[in-house]
Amino acid sequence: MTIVFVISQRLRRLDIVDVAWGGAFIVIALASLLLGNKGELHYLVSCLVAIWGLRLSFYILKRLKNSSGEDPRYVAMRTTWRGNKAVNAYFRVFMAQGILALLVSTGVVIINLSSETLLDIAAILGTIIWLIGFLFESIGDSQLRAHLANPVNKGKLMTSGLWRYTRHPNYFGEAVQWWGIFIMAFGVPFGWIGIISPVLITILLVFVSGVPPTEKRFEGRPGWDVYKKRTSMFIPLPSKK
Repeated sequence: MTIVFVISQRLRRLDIVDVAWGGAFIVIALASLLLGNKGELHYLVSCLVAIWGLRLSFYILKRLKNSSGEDPRYVAMRTTWRGNKAVNAYFRVFMAQGILALLVSTGVVIINLSSETLLDIAAILGTIIWLIGFLFESIGDSQLRAHLANPVNKGKLMTSGLWRYTRHPNYFGEAVQWWGIFIMAFGVPFGWIGIISPVLITILLVFVSGVPPTEKRFEGRPGWDVYKKRTSMFIPLPSKK
């Protein structure tokens, strides 16, 4: 995060921290893998985190490259700071997200530092749940990207595909992946502590940095009130008529 902070100062935009978010989890997973016993379970969970982190980072990087400027969230955030802007950015954005990434990675760290090396029922079930979440997130992002790339859809809301059943299939999928990793941790000593991972990421997505700012940007858009009324906010449900 410190390295990315230096880069952000050169580029004069804070939103590249979103690209580093996925990368931070990969660093944590690999570091804990190197420090602990290496077995099937450790390699599996580390690979799952790496796949998720790489996909997310490249997706966000591509989005930033196609954007006309810095994410408005960070522009607005910067206006509320007092004192040195760089110091504020380092601690409030980069270090804060680094600490959050470490806390969300609790389940992964516990698994990688455990003495258990073989796959068990919990690992298999957790992997299946992780795959469901990964597909939800990646397909949701892909559908949204295709929608935005079509000039015909300019100004129109994305309400088809997975977006018909939840207003945030990508956020839902991300949370499900961490619930899957928590289930994987059940097979190792003190794995129950891994509940920190899915609970924290779900809280962040639903109440802090995911759903609230995203929905705020859509307030007042044509069709938003109708879509909001008939479509579940987070957990996929049949669309209301």
